Amino acid sequence: MKKSIKFTTTPGADDGACNEDGDEEKNKENTLSVGYFQLFRFATWKDNVLMVVGSLCALIHGAASPLMLLVYGMMTDTFVAYELEVQELKDPNKECNNNTIYWKNGSIYETPENRTVYCGVNIEGQMTKFAYYYVGIGVAVLFVSYFQITLWVSVAARQIQRIRKTYFRKVMRMEIGWFDCNSVGELNTRISDDINKINSAIADQVSIFIERLSTFVFGFMVGFMGGWKLTLVVIAVSPLIGMAAGLMAMAVARLTGQELRAYAKAGAVADEVLSSIRTVAAFSGEEKEAERYDKNLVEAQNWGVKKGMIIGVFQGYLWCIIFLCYALAFWYGSKLVIDTKELSPGGLIQVFFGVLMAAVNLGQASPCLEAFASGRAAAKAIFDTIDREPEINCFSEDGHKLDKVKGDIEFHNVTFYYPSRPEVKILNDLSMQIKAGDTTAFVGPSGSGKSTTVQLIQRFYDPKEGMVTLDGHDIRSLNIQWLRSLIGIVEQEPVLFSTTIAENIRYGRPGVTMEDIIQATKEANAYNFIMDLPQKFDTLVGESGGQMSGGQKQRIAIARALIRNPRILLLDMATSALDNESEAVVQEALDKVRMGRTTISIAHRLSTIRNADVIIGFEHGQAVEKGTHSELLERQGVYFTLVTLQNQGTSNTANGADSEAVEEDFDLRVRSFSRGSCKSSKRSSVRLRSQSTLSNDFVPDAISGSLKVHLDEDITPENICEDDADGHAEPAPVVRILKYNQPEWPYMLLGSLGAAINGSVNPIYAVLFSQILGTFGIRDVNEQREQIDGICILFCIVAVISFFSQFLQGYAFAMSGELLTRRLRKVGFQAMLKQEIGWFDDPRNSPGALTTRLASDASMVQGATGSQIGMIVNSLTSIGASFIIAFYFSWKLTLVIMCFLPLIGLSGVLQAKMLSGFANEDKNAMEEAGQVSSEALGNIRTIAGLAKESSFVESYEQKLERPYKSAKKKAHVYGLCFGFAQCVIFMAYAASFRYGGYLVSSEGLQYMLVFRVIAAIVVSGTALGKASSFTPDYAKAKTAAAQFFKLMDRIPKIDMSHTAGEKWEKFRGEVEFRNCKFTYPTRPDIQVLKGLVVSVKPGQTLAFVGSSGCGKSTSVQLLERFYDPDEGQVLIDGHPSHTVNVPFLRSQIGIVSQEPVLFDCSIAENIQYGVNMHSVSMEEIIEASKKAYLHDFVMTLPDKYETQVGAQGSQLSRGQKQRIAIARAIVRNPKILLLDEATSALDTESEKTVQSALDEARKGRTCIVIAHRLSTIQTADIIAVMSHGVVIEQGTHDKLMATRGAYYKLVTTGAPIS
Repeated sequence: MKKSIKFTTTPGADDGACNEDGDEEKNKENTLSVGYFQLFRFATWKDNVLMVVGSLCALIHGAASPLMLLVYGMMTDTFVAYELEVQELKDPNKECNNNTIYWKNGSIYETPENRTVYCGVNIEGQMTKFAYYYVGIGVAVLFVSYFQITLWVSVAARQIQRIRKTYFRKVMRMEIGWFDCNSVGELNTRISDDINKINSAIADQVSIFIERLSTFVFGFMVGFMGGWKLTLVVIAVSPLIGMAAGLMAMAVARLTGQELRAYAKAGAVADEVLSSIRTVAAFSGEEKEAERYDKNLVEAQNWGVKKGMIIGVFQGYLWCIIFLCYALAFWYGSKLVIDTKELSPGGLIQVFFGVLMAAVNLGQASPCLEAFASGRAAAKAIFDTIDREPEINCFSEDGHKLDKVKGDIEFHNVTFYYPSRPEVKILNDLSMQIKAGDTTAFVGPSGSGKSTTVQLIQRFYDPKEGMVTLDGHDIRSLNIQWLRSLIGIVEQEPVLFSTTIAENIRYGRPGVTMEDIIQATKEANAYNFIMDLPQKFDTLVGESGGQMSGGQKQRIAIARALIRNPRILLLDMATSALDNESEAVVQEALDKVRMGRTTISIAHRLSTIRNADVIIGFEHGQAVEKGTHSELLERQGVYFTLVTLQNQGTSNTANGADSEAVEEDFDLRVRSFSRGSCKSSKRSSVRLRSQSTLSNDFVPDAISGSLKVHLDEDITPENICEDDADGHAEPAPVVRILKYNQPEWPYMLLGSLGAAINGSVNPIYAVLFSQILGTFGIRDVNEQREQIDGICILFCIVAVISFFSQFLQGYAFAMSGELLTRRLRKVGFQAMLKQEIGWFDDPRNSPGALTTRLASDASMVQGATGSQIGMIVNSLTSIGASFIIAFYFSWKLTLVIMCFLPLIGLSGVLQAKMLSGFANEDKNAMEEAGQVSSEALGNIRTIAGLAKESSFVESYEQKLERPYKSAKKKAHVYGLCFGFAQCVIFMAYAASFRYGGYLVSSEGLQYMLVFRVIAAIVVSGTALGKASSFTPDYAKAKTAAAQFFKLMDRIPKIDMSHTAGEKWEKFRGEVEFRNCKFTYPTRPDIQVLKGLVVSVKPGQTLAFVGSSGCGKSTSVQLLERFYDPDEGQVLIDGHPSHTVNVPFLRSQIGIVSQEPVLFDCSIAENIQYGVNMHSVSMEEIIEASKKAYLHDFVMTLPDKYETQVGAQGSQLSRGQKQRIAIARAIVRNPKILLLDEATSALDTESEKTVQSALDEARKGRTCIVIAHRLSTIQTADIIAVMSHGVVIEQGTHDKLMATRGAYYKLVTTGAPIS
């Protein structure tokens, strides 16, 4: 690991602007990561010592396996010598004397080469000696591997603990501007994932890496010591193996990329369809979309098959090369042993396995490098933050603390922009004075800088030019914590922390008594409601105050501000989010507490600021006017316009719904703005009713001022969501998964055949290997040569066979697996499209979640079938063949070794389990700390305002103790398991060879059979371990499959099939709503329609008007049968809608919505989408587009009707999109036309064109219009004014104008309706 990359950070990131982006650009060329040794910058000298000791242990551990080879070699020689002696002494004329063989007549026996023959090998004694060696090595390994792991893991835990604490403490010290540029989610993932990545880069991986490298080095040393010629020959061939492995990895990566890219196309289709599911349903395009999705899947499938084939080829090539290497090495090695006598048989073994072991370990060391690399990359962001100096340091002690504070605040020519949006000037040379003890109100349009001034007073930001003074002192010279302790703030959406009410109030000031708390709650009008709660002050407020209503949260926040006894009180729209009743209560509380303090109030409801001492009007970041209520009305400036706008609103609505809608529009805009996060730079004023109210982005009723949902009134848990069990579905039965794979049985059969052959290759290898050792015990040299040549040829044959069988297994299972994946994806997608619309409203079924489910679940399920079956068959045949061989040749020895099998298997399982198991435990232990951190980071403004950073840091560090302790404990457990797993094999060798020696000497077992049995069993042991390590994938696959089947088995509430329900010949298009009541399934607590009664005759036009959230669009969705009413009926031609065939009904309805959804294809195809039952001719398309005033525009385009509209129609203007949507509706030739605010989003010119297109389209059809510009509906036959889910008046335009009711007011004031 080179210390190549030096690590620097930008000191005091320039100007606090989000210079992250700037840096990114510069660093793209040399993707910066931290130098490897920099990762250890938090280690103390003690840690360093322990890490050095751990590394030494790893070095020693690495040398153990090569050492064992030396023993193995000597043992082989002993066996061979003993075998030769036994063969010589078979001749009755020979005897053993003084360790040399003599003829009976006393002359020394000489071989044909004139050598004497050594005899008197004490095989049992020798074997005992070797067994002791093995046990010795085993015990040593147990110790060193335990220390190697334990030391590294525990030291890493200590460092990670330090990094976590330092990082969190640093983040909590950052100024608010920094948080604008870094999303909270990102910071949270950094705390969890990135730090875990650093952990894996500096923990056990390091020691394992060192151990593998040391085995590599020592393996080669053993080889060269044994015999350099053979070592060089083996080395010469090994690049072939390395090359194959490298090529395979590259090819697989490339192909996986291609496969993902191909699937991404299909994924894009799925995403497009699922995100515009309403349009697809309205035009019954489900089958068409399923086909389009399937087309794109074919390509992904082909890439998958290619990948399987290539993996098969490379695997085959790898095995083929390995066996050919064996053949070469044994052939050349035996030449050296027999002809030149340079090597002993033991030496041959030692060289060959030494080199092999070295090569394998080098390969295994490479995954560790990945961990190191990702650790270094992850450390970059974390260390950068740790090294960054905050511009406004809230923990610093410096700065003055004034003895006496009056509370005069003055702004001197302040210019300011948010660091996340330097191009937008928020305050432009603002100067103003705020007198001590006065109540000053800020008013002005959204975005004029009112909230920003409040944040500057709290010193969340420093002004770019000019200064803010308190009693004449620049606030930058004052101590931050002290300054913030003078200020109490109540925000529009107060943040409560998830503890008890009392604790939340205590956050205001440390060390307050219960009396103080009670006093503060009385002042804030909160005491009574708190005493009504069962646990009173110990009531938990829930995650971010979720158990409390808006008014209750607001009053707790006021109590929290009051307990500080602040000199300066900042009220940032403190009552805007409340309904009238709670507003009055909160307002009264605020009026009580303003006395004698400098109060700054930002408000939109003018009722709340009339009685302020001074009102300052803002515009474009400047204070443009100042005075009391009456003075400013005379000036007729900013304030005057706001007042008149609002009064118009209040005097003229049926129930005040509108004035609030106006303000609400205001407030939302301001909020989205004053957050000042990088995202909101594109801030568009939030249009209150876009398609989003149909899903669950926010509660429409809030607008009509009736948000009185006390969540304490138990919402019945049954109806919230029927799919609650989603998370933990029962694992699916394998049989059912295989049923889906049925058509591929020939592939599966072939694959299993290949797998079976592959499985038996290892046991065959054991037989051949021992056979070679056996040949060294043959006395006749010629026979020896013949046998060896024969065995080498057998090796070559096995090599060729295994090439083909590996390829067969890879290809066949890839084929069956990919076909299965495609089938599952298609079936899953169809099942999704069959669900009713309400199902898609559930956030768990958002388009994103569903597309991920299609992408990953299906391929996971494939993991349970194809390759998995291959692995299982492979392992089973391997184990079976090994046992047959072992028992056939020596059942006694086999039984002895089998005692160790469970241990060897267990050690394999343990290692697999430990690596995965520990990760999960860590995650769970970290969760508590994660909650603290995400709460702290999410509410950083509130925490900064209360100057409570340090208490969150303490709480976080406390929560880290548990995971840290468990990590230390785990280090020991992990070390022991690892040590045990490593030393088992040595013990097994010791016992089995010792017993083998006994069998050879006392029962005359041939020594080569001892090797054969031991090799066979050890091979099958490793196969067992392999099979068991595949179980986690398998479990995952079963749960994924279960989720899938759950989706398949779900019965939609609204049946979309073509057969269910009635159809009739003459569809007239008469619609009647009879007392419909309806609530959206995802928001069961808010009733949208409360008894809707309205009817329309065929050919008439019905117009709905009313404020947002009154249920206009909902009624249209009931007619489309996206939902069914909870009570009452929708009658179509007198048939209740829930008995009508859904595709039939929808085919009679054409819909044009406010934001039409177009698909990413040509204009012609988009218009054709209107009819999915049969194909549409070009004439019909042109006819429809002429009616929609679209034809002339299309003809001006270069590609005419073949022009691509882009994703979501992004290539076209709104008016053009709208007209395509109208043409699409006309092509259906529907009996009922639904226009949902079809012209609202257009400018005047395009609106005229579109409007005339609509009037054309309405002829002779029943038409239901939802409008917000009244001019567009004056010609309607029936106008229904809706409010709160019921119709309050209906009739023609003239009739309604005559009654002078709600409609009259709407028309005369020209107020916007929604």
